[in-house]
Order: sequence, then structure tokens, then C-alpha cells
Amino acid sequence: MSSPSRQIKCVVVGDGTVGKTCMLISYTTDSFPVQYVPTVFDNYSAQMTLDNHTVNLGLWDTAGQEDYDRLRPLSYPQTDVFVLCFSIVSPVSFDNVATKWIPEIRQHCPDAPILLVGTKLDLRDDANPRAGSTEDRPPITKSQGQKCAQKIKAVKYLECSALTQQGLKQVSGTLECLMILFYESRIVFFLKLSVGGNGYCHVFEDAVRAVINPKPLKQKKSCTIL
Repeated sequence: MSSPSRQIKCVVVGDGTVGKTCMLISYTTDSFPVQYVPTVFDNYSAQMTLDNHTVNLGLWDTAGQEDYDRLRPLSYPQTDVFVLCFSIVSPVSFDNVATKWIPEIRQHCPDAPILLVGTKLDLRDDANPRAGSTEDRPPITKSQGQKCAQKIKAVKYLECSALTQQGLKQVSGTLECLMILFYESRIVFFLKLSVGGNGYCHVFEDAVRAVINPKPLKQKKSCTIL
């Protein structure tokens, strides 16, 4: 008999136009949106059964524009994990990871784990990766992303493309990408790639393997609005 379903709240943050909504739509609908519509707030959901645990993954999409800086934190309370996105072909959005997003997340949710994700992976090796952009800097390398993840103490750095779904969904076999263990007062993350994978961790597909310690959590801090 399967255990009762577990609720996991995942909030996706990052600069506007980095591809947060496209990533969520590509994952939840297997389609890529053709028009850009700025997000205010939107919710998506995914349900999966892993090791006899039914997991309800709530995906919260947020607006990255400055106009929503005061409103956006209203979606942060009770967040289990943040997915912090930047565009691989937008160095400015990468810079803002450390200067804007980490301070904002840590102000409201000091203990929430963070997954750092570089989006638009398909454009890194494009002949003209900065087409349509005013930025005059080269794309962010995987090494730069990994170093940033270490600096901000993210649990992992991943890269994906919502257009091609590289790193987003499994191509073949089963990927156990993100296991969440609630152990006493901490959430511990383990990530592993499937055998025969392409070297990129999938951000969402089969992304959550949750095993919750039956002991009560001790002094777990909740996200707060200041």
C-alpha cells in the first residue's frame, strides 16, 4: 500500500525573460510556448509516485521584473526548495544571482535549499548566441555556473533547455535526479544521473524522490515576510 501523498512546494525565481515559464510549460505540457507573456504569478503541479511515496510537486512561477519586488515574496512562505534560474546567454541575469536573488531569498527563507539552473542551454553554442540581446559578453560556461553554485551554497548546479528539453526530461530510462530527505531539522539533497544519460541532470522529470523521516522536525524555520 502506498503512503499518503507528500506536498512539496518549489518556487522558481530569476530575472525576467530568462525562461522560467517556458521551462515549467515545457515540463508540464511537453510543448514550448511561442509567445512571451510576462508572468505575474502562476502555479503548475506535477504528481509522481516514487518508492511507494506519492509526491505532489507544486511549482510556483514568479515574476522577475523589479515592478514585482514587493509582491513576489508573498509566494515564499512554506517553500521547500527554490529553483533559481539565469539565462546562460545573459551574463547580467547571472550576475544578479548573487547580487539580487540570494539576498532576497535568504531574507525571507534563510534555510531553504536552492537549486541553481542555467536556462537556454541550446543557445550556448549557437552561431550567434546573443541575437536579440544588448549584452556584449560571451555566454556563461558550465564551470562558471558550478563556481557560482558553490559560492551561494546551492545544493547543485544544473543546465537545461526548455526548447529541446535537454536536461529537462528523460530521454530514455529512469533518472533519479533529486532525492529529498527530511532528517531532523535539515533537508538533505542527493542527486544522481541515470545510467546512459547525456550528462545533464533533469530539472523536473522524475526529479523528486521524497523519503520523509517520521520523526518530528526539530526547530524547523519557516519562511517569513519581513
